[in-house]
Parts: sequence; structure tokens; C-alpha cells
Amino acid sequence: MAARPRVIIIGGGFGGLTAARTLKRAPVDVTLLDRRNHHTFQPLLYQVATAGLSPGDIASPIRWILRHQSNVRVLLAEVQHIDVERRMVHIRSADSVTRSAAESGRSFTLDYDYLIVAAGATHAYFGHDEWRDRAPGLKTLDDALRIRRRVLLAFERAELEPDPERRRRLLTFVVVGGGATGVELAGALAELSRHALAHEFRSFHPDTARIVLLEGGRDVLSAFVPPLRAFALKSLEKLGIEVRTSAVVTAVDEDGVHIKAQAPSSEPQAPDERLRAGTVLWAAGVAAAPIGRALGAPVDRAGRVLVEPDLSLPGHPEVFIVGDLASVTQDGRLLPGVAPVAMQEGAYVARLIRGIARGSQPIPASRRPFRYHNPGDMATIGRAAAVADFGRFRLTGWIAWVAWLFVHILKLTGFRNRLLVLVQWAWAYFTYQRSIRLIAGEDRG
Repeated sequence: MAARPRVIIIGGGFGGLTAARTLKRAPVDVTLLDRRNHHTFQPLLYQVATAGLSPGDIASPIRWILRHQSNVRVLLAEVQHIDVERRMVHIRSADSVTRSAAESGRSFTLDYDYLIVAAGATHAYFGHDEWRDRAPGLKTLDDALRIRRRVLLAFERAELEPDPERRRRLLTFVVVGGGATGVELAGALAELSRHALAHEFRSFHPDTARIVLLEGGRDVLSAFVPPLRAFALKSLEKLGIEVRTSAVVTAVDEDGVHIKAQAPSSEPQAPDERLRAGTVLWAAGVAAAPIGRALGAPVDRAGRVLVEPDLSLPGHPEVFIVGDLASVTQDGRLLPGVAPVAMQEGAYVARLIRGIARGSQPIPASRRPFRYHNPGDMATIGRAAAVADFGRFRLTGWIAWVAWLFVHILKLTGFRNRLLVLVQWAWAYFTYQRSIRLIAGEDRG
């Protein structure tokens, strides 16, 4: 009896987890590797960062999610090297979790017949990694808790600060990047300061906090059509957020940021402007995980692997790249690094492998190319304000916000998380309160 094909999936994010679930009834043995033991619903990380939700509301243990799938083994491990010629993955037990002297850092080798690399992305600082500690990004639960700590400590330090100028700096929050993450983060910060903290300090009024959203391009939410961008801008300004477009950050230091305004080429360039701020948050871009460059295939400027139409690694039809790590162009446009893309790619690759294992899928020249079907784009700006683009129709305001709530509740993993988030949102909506305002842990910055 022939051995069942061995499938290794690297990464328990949207792409990797969807692939594992799609292989539930396939005649294969699956090993899923991740450095963390949980899957995080990343679109709601900004709510953890701004004290709206608890980490457990948007994350679930990977083992629990796949507990009924007998053909899957989950390993808490970090990938050290992939040998695509010998079809081997070299891993190490996750040091951050496995602390015993006997186990910490032990190395292992796993063989595979098919490999799915869904390692995701990290923050892109455009060659200035020294900004990382002073301007944290938002990709993991650790990032969210770190940002929450910094934001809440800024208000606590302002309560103790007798000097008005220093207090103004402490109460200035700069969000770099006007995409969906930056817009949602800035809006949540405004609601936190204007409502949740409104009556809790005695030395100052929290609603005097200055929130600045910086975007290097001409518009916020540039992925949306112009009418939705205009609505988003108006909604942000209504919240008291200072939106500055065509503003490129040239430096980040302990006192704030340096900004260069983008002027037309025919006009003289303005000198750098210094914006003093106690808290700087980064939402300006992402870069693919370093493992992509280590595969030996061509990559784009962001480190994403230039894959074949079937998402396979060039020259290796048994290796597939999905999610933020894959550079896929469709209809002349690069597919964005969002959850629906990763999920559809993961499902597509898993169906290919399932078909091959069952003998019904041709290998590999006749594979049907991957095609992404956009379910729509959404972004929330604040209380009862959002934008949604579903192609044939577009929504703004309260109705878009309700649609955003409904979609995100449905996509959360597990009934418990859906119920908890629904209760938290209902409480926040009717009381304007954010009860998860705990300052804990240590800040590396």
C-alpha cells in the first residue's frame, strides 16, 4: 500500500489555515508549522490596540480550530531553512514558548511531498529598520498589546506632566499610513480620547489629544474609488483627526517625526518639517516574510515571490506560495495582501493537492490558473461610519458600518468569539466605553 502524500503548511494565518481545513477529507497527512500557537483575526487587531477588545476575543488556538481534523498535526516551531531540491524543511522548536533546557532550540527535519508556504508579511520601514522600536506596526497580538500600552501610558504621563508643552507632545499621536489599517487606527484613537477617557483625568481634558494621520500619497484609502475616499476624509475630519496627504516621513526619532511635503516637480521642494509627538504608530506598508527570498526564486521589491499562474514556485510544481508572500498579478494589477486573497489562494492550492492525491488532477502543466474573486472592500472610520465597495454597489455611513460589523462577526473563528465581540461592540456603542484598558507587560521601546 502506497504511503499517503505528506503536506507541510508553513504558517497558521488565513492562507495556511484555509488550506489545512480544505484538506480535511483529502487522503494526505498534513503538518502545520507556526511560531505561535494561535490564529489571529488580523482585521480587528486595531481594536485590541485601542482597548476595544481583548486578545482572546480575536484569536483562537490553532490546535483547537483543527481538533476534529485527524489528518493534521500542529507543531509550534520556527522554520530555519527549506531545501526545495531535497524536499526537506529544517525547523527549530519555538524558543519563545519552549523554555526547558532539554527542548529549547532543538532542531528537526521534516520531509514533504507538497509544501505550502504561507508565512505572511511583516512591517516595511523602507530601509529604515531603526524606526521599528519608535514606531511600532500592527501585525500580531504582541504588536497590538504593545501599542495599547504606549497609548494608555501617554495619557497617564500627561496627567503627571506639569509643563504644558511637554504635555502637548505626550498627547500628540501620529499614525503613518492612510490605508485601511491607518484610517481604522486613527479613528479608534479619536473615539478613545473623545469618549472613553473623557471624564477620567483631572489635569487635562483627553479630548484635547491631537491625532495626526500622515499619508504619502494624494488620498487616504487609495484602494477605494474617489467618492468613498472623499467620504472617509470627511469622516476623519469630523472626528477631529488632522489628515495630511502628500506627506512623506523622512525620519522618526524619540521626539516625533520629520515630514517632507511632496510638491510638484515644477515647484521647489519644501524643507523637512518636524512634528513633535509622544506616540508614533506605523501603518505605512508591509514586506514579505524573509523566507520568501530564501527559496531561491525571483522576488519583487517587497520580497514577494513571483509565482506561476497556479501559485507554484518556478521550477518546483510541488511547492506553493500563498497569501502575503505571493506576488500575483491579475488583470494588470497586483493582488493586495488581504485576508480574502490569502483564503482563496489557500483553498485553491489545497484543492489542487487533493485532486492530485485522488488521481483526478492533472500534473502540472494543465492546472487551471488561480483567479481571485473580490467579495468587496470595506473599512471602518469610526462610530457608525464606514465605507464599503462591493463592485456593483457601494455603501457609506451607518449602513456601511452595519455591513462591516456583520461581515467581521461572521468571519471570526468560533461561536464564543463571535458572541464576545458582539457583546463588547454593543456595550461600546450604547455606553461609549472601552473596558479593556489594562496596562501590562513591558515595552521594548
